[in-house]
Amino acid sequence: MKFNWGTGIVIAIVAFMSFILYFVITMSTDKSYSYDLVTEKYYQKELGFQDEINAEKNALELKEKITVQRTEKGLKISFPRAFSPEEIKGKVFLYRPSNKQLDFEIPISTSNTYLLVPEKRLLDGRWNIKIAFKYKNKAYLINKEIQY
Repeated sequence: MKFNWGTGIVIAIVAFMSFILYFVITMSTDKSYSYDLVTEKYYQKELGFQDEINAEKNALELKEKITVQRTEKGLKISFPRAFSPEEIKGKVFLYRPSNKQLDFEIPISTSNTYLLVPEKRLLDGRWNIKIAFKYKNKAYLINKEIQY
């Protein structure tokens, strides 16, 4: 068989197409390249985005800010002392970007002006924390990234 320029170009194109097909099939079927969306209901959540912006603005306008700090017993979320603990209604969502199975949500129910997330629920590493609550029918939202 005679090997000329035409044959070489055809072989090069076929080899390149084979590499690209192998690459696409590997990336689409391998589980280690599978990444989840931040939220499953992305479009429904987008509709309430203006409410979130208003709630974040309300949180920024607080005289005494909400603090999140690590303690020996866990993660302590302190609300303003002026707030009555019985009237704080909402939830705390902890999102672990590296592992969806570690995400969890805790309803806010306090008898003091702080909420304690137990140490056993938290692993070392980066967490995104979202504190969404209402106090006297006014919505508040705090989004933070913490290193635990």
